Amino acid sequence: MLSSDEHDLFRANVRRFVREEVAPHADAWRARGYIDRDLWRKAGALGFLCASTPEEYGGGGGNFWHESIIIEELARAAFPDFSIPLQNVILAPYLMQYGTEQQKHRWLPRMASGELVAALAMSEPGAGSDVRAIRTHARLDGNDYIVNGQKTFITHGHTADLICLAVKTGASEGQGVRGFSLLMIETDETSGFARGRRLEKVGLKAQDTAELFFNDARVPVDNLLGGIEGRGFYQLMEQLAKERINIAMQALALTEAALAETVAYVKEREVFGKRLIDFQNTRMVLAEAKTMVTVTRTFVENCIARLIDGTLDPETAAMAKWWATDRQCEIIDNCVQLHGGYGYMLEYPVARMWTDGRIQRIWGGSNEVMKELISRTL
Repeated sequence: MLSSDEHDLFRANVRRFVREEVAPHADAWRARGYIDRDLWRKAGALGFLCASTPEEYGGGGGNFWHESIIIEELARAAFPDFSIPLQNVILAPYLMQYGTEQQKHRWLPRMASGELVAALAMSEPGAGSDVRAIRTHARLDGNDYIVNGQKTFITHGHTADLICLAVKTGASEGQGVRGFSLLMIETDETSGFARGRRLEKVGLKAQDTAELFFNDARVPVDNLLGGIEGRGFYQLMEQLAKERINIAMQALALTEAALAETVAYVKEREVFGKRLIDFQNTRMVLAEAKTMVTVTRTFVENCIARLIDGTLDPETAAMAKWWATDRQCEIIDNCVQLHGGYGYMLEYPVARMWTDGRIQRIWGGSNEVMKELISRTL
């Protein structure tokens, strides 16, 4: 874990950045549907992008504890829309773990500076949690791959400069999981690539999500992640534990923020001449919520420690993901209820937390899939 002084200093810097550079513009970005590119560059200049990537590749040289602080402070401001964790915890590790040295030096420093915003493109209209069902295909043609297919539900799909694309390569029929590869797509240099419409979502309104289309798109063979075909499925599976702990941490942070908002609200709000906190039902609901949050934090922090030291197994990560996200939806729903009609108004942070958090039970593998994975260890 971070030392107390380092922890406090990093948190203070992130909190100041969120207060001064993010919060004043959040409503405008939600209305427009995406975040200013300048915010990414500001975050990069302060060392918040690729915070756990080694310094030799332009990163901050930290670990997941630094990333957890960023997640917590964005949740505290009720703005998880700014998806720094996707850039830091998911995309950068793909390059660090599997990229060639040339690929690492080519893309990571620009991701750390905010010059490049990255996306991961796995989901398709007929393939969500079931990665093996993807149909997007890349055929080798000289020094290029010719890519055809479609992706959907892609975070940063509207704005990304660099996309890690899951495709089938070669004669993929009969190869099973060995027929998958990951291609790095530079969007401003790829002919045959097109972005579809920005998708209207229930929550996370400022986090652009879009469809992507590849029609004989030409991608240089040098953009094959790691330089060897057929490793994509294993690369995806090996990183899923980190992705799921990231989701668990986001869920925990949003739940804690909603609980804090609700405790403050019920201490001020009066009903029938009494503060809401003075009703036994209110106290019992919040006591249960505080207990569940405390238990969840203990579990998630243990998983983070194991992730850092390399001992976290996929099944435990799946447990953390479904547990934290289910508790998030349960507790924040109760927080909305305690706010009464105001809890349904988007001007109140708890309402945005309610809508923003619902996706956590779906992405990164639905919670039903998590339980199936866990059941295999019984």
